[in-house]
Amino acid sequence: MFFEFRQYTLRPGKRDEWVKFFETKVAPYQMSCGMVVVGSFVDEQDENLFYWIRRFKNEKDRERLYKAVYESAAWKNEYAPKVGELILREKIVVKRLVPTAKSVIE
Repeated sequence: MFFEFRQYTLRPGKRDEWVKFFETKVAPYQMSCGMVVVGSFVDEQDENLFYWIRRFKNEKDRERLYKAVYESAAWKNEYAPKVGELILREKIVVKRLVPTAKSVIE
């Protein structure tokens, strides 16, 4: 099992719009495809930073879920265009995290 920590730089002034879109559209759609969204967060000091975490069983699971979400017509036509209006795609940071033995997040 591992987690995917994602950091997005939002377009200036778009935080509220992004959070609403993420919480009402992006996350529910991805979860309906089988993604496990562990949490989402805004930065306390930088209003243009947003973070979220997903969990995967293994690499095969991640590949299957990426395909289910990002290769779907719904993602390409309904979600991706709006995402590009709200975040700076070229500044996306993705880290893979493996929990330690005593981690409370599983």
